[in-house]
Amino acid sequence: MPHYLLSYDLAPDYLDRRGAFREAHLGLAWKAADKGDLLLGGAVGDPVESALLLFTGADAARAFAEADPYVREGLVRTWRVVPWTTVVGPEAATPVRL
Repeated sequence: MPHYLLSYDLAPDYLDRRGAFREAHLGLAWKAADKGDLLLGGAVGDPVESALLLFTGADAARAFAEADPYVREGLVRTWRVVPWTTVVGPEAATPVRL
């Protein structure tokens, strides 16, 4: 299965504002995970500077971002979906062993 990364560039006040939207955001994320669309997701950095979510399809990743309250409420400044060519590990989409 191919992999796609949804990356979020977060607003400077993300941590201050996320509490009001976190339950809805996590509910959406777990729904996507339960469907098998979302494999992993979470914030990056300490302090948090961005977020990454690993999806099994580009359409699912875009649909998630468009429905995410973090995006709709401005906690995410920009987002993008890019293919990720995974080559090592048991879940790699295109394993390469030399």
